Amino acid sequence: MSATGFTTLDATTMDTATAYRLLVGAVVPRPVAWITTRGKDGVVNAAPFSSYNYVAHSPPMVAVNIGTKDGQLKDTARNIVETGEFVVNVATLDTMDLMHGCSADYPSETSEIEALGIELLPGERIAVPRVAASPIQMECRLERALTLGRGLNTLYIGEVLLFHLSSTVFDGRYVDSVKMRPISRLGGPLYAELGELHNRPQLQKPPK
Repeated sequence: MSATGFTTLDATTMDTATAYRLLVGAVVPRPVAWITTRGKDGVVNAAPFSSYNYVAHSPPMVAVNIGTKDGQLKDTARNIVETGEFVVNVATLDTMDLMHGCSADYPSETSEIEALGIELLPGERIAVPRVAASPIQMECRLERALTLGRGLNTLYIGEVLLFHLSSTVFDGRYVDSVKMRPISRLGGPLYAELGELHNRPQLQKPPK
């Protein structure tokens, strides 16, 4: 540690494991995309990813970064590439344990949906089902996939075709984030819910 109280690390020579550990500890809190996909074999997959956010609003688009595993695409990424479809289900405090269970290392031929007894609703615009317990589900079509860095990560950008919004959190105009009780990811094994809220006036007008 230097005299200024900071430890400075050179990211350009850093190994992958160290960079990952620092990023997931520093970039917090991160929203969780609980993604459902359907493989070409018909198996429905569900998995959470916390390198996720919205990236455009006209049309609405979301993006999720999915890394490879042992040099191979994960089930979710493979299904997105092969079918061009996925659903982002918002993870909440009520669904946290079920969502977390989907992060286990299941064989490709095993559906997390069946293994964990997750209730589904059919997709309306795409062939991928939605998680019934999630208060907000977004049916998405793959817009583009961007390989990043050394090729270990790919950013999958999806256009939101349909929003499914539960009346428990949506009043016809606004989503009540407090009632939704969203879950975010921190470093290591930690998740977080909404804590103390701080109200400040909006200094910029929202887009029209």
